Amino acid sequence: MNETFNLASGVDARMPNGFRIGNYEDTDAGTGCTVLIYPDGATGAVAVRGGAPATRETDLLDPINMVQVLHAVVLSGGSAFGLAASTGVMSWLEENSIGLKFGGQCIPIVTGACIFDLGLGDPDIRPDADWGYKACENASARVLTGNIGGGTGASVGKMLGPNLAMKAGLGAASIGINDLVVTAIAVVNAAGDVFSGSRSRMVAGARDPERPLSILDPYQALFAQIQAASDRESPRLTEGEERAAVNSEGADSRANTTISCVLTNAQMSKAQATRVASMAHDGYARAIEPVHTASDGDTVFVMASNEVQTNPDMVGILAAWVMEAAIVNAAIDAEGAYGLPANRDLLEK
Repeated sequence: MNETFNLASGVDARMPNGFRIGNYEDTDAGTGCTVLIYPDGATGAVAVRGGAPATRETDLLDPINMVQVLHAVVLSGGSAFGLAASTGVMSWLEENSIGLKFGGQCIPIVTGACIFDLGLGDPDIRPDADWGYKACENASARVLTGNIGGGTGASVGKMLGPNLAMKAGLGAASIGINDLVVTAIAVVNAAGDVFSGSRSRMVAGARDPERPLSILDPYQALFAQIQAASDRESPRLTEGEERAAVNSEGADSRANTTISCVLTNAQMSKAQATRVASMAHDGYARAIEPVHTASDGDTVFVMASNEVQTNPDMVGILAAWVMEAAIVNAAIDAEGAYGLPANRDLLEK
């Protein structure tokens, strides 16, 4: 677990003023949750590109709908069970008078998404309302990365199955230009591999069955899946060969997702923030290959505090940049766990 970092010139670690981040996790169970809070209510948006999302209240963020503010985003493990963590976040926010005042009530607006991490640790223990509440209690302006919060049970490179995957986690990156700040927080649990800079630099991904401390090119893994599928259709396979083919089948369609949130102090409408969320997915495409598959529930949220006037396109361009860096950071800062090596283990070898 590391404090915030510097991956490249111009990339720093600060969040925009007023935002808070909190984590809670059970390392034995291999899961946890992360909450991002803006007490005054931020302009909220979302863009979902993956084919297997587990989300809460994303329709509310559509620009055509009435509510204009968002108080918290929850990035959780536990698959769809982990959506329960948002209930605890709502309770904490209500107790602290954070939310919309309506009919004598305080109603927090909370959205979120989950990754599938039930294959690591104890699948019977998942983030719940109590975990979400505790994550809020832990919230501060300090950003931690690695095996923490929603990234506790995150892994990548599952195209050849979970046994050849690698550990990832929660990553972060931010940039400040004059008064403008754009920050990305990402929980990286992709089916694909993670790249840094040029495509030749693989950071984490599906491991070579013949050399378990080496990473396969994602297309080698893809071709292996295609070959395995073809072999399973052949009547000439022996029973042992059939078992081997099944074991190499690759990623389960429910077992992956990269979920993230862009935090900024830019002034934006819901429609403009939605465009920024869409542009931030370019960071996914630069750092993860393949991405946005039916096996991923890739989701990007945006929270904008509306303090700095700027060009929304500029915010989107910067959001894609820091998102790419946050995804790489999630792999670099992860530690090997639950039988999976991390990037640092490969480098040591």
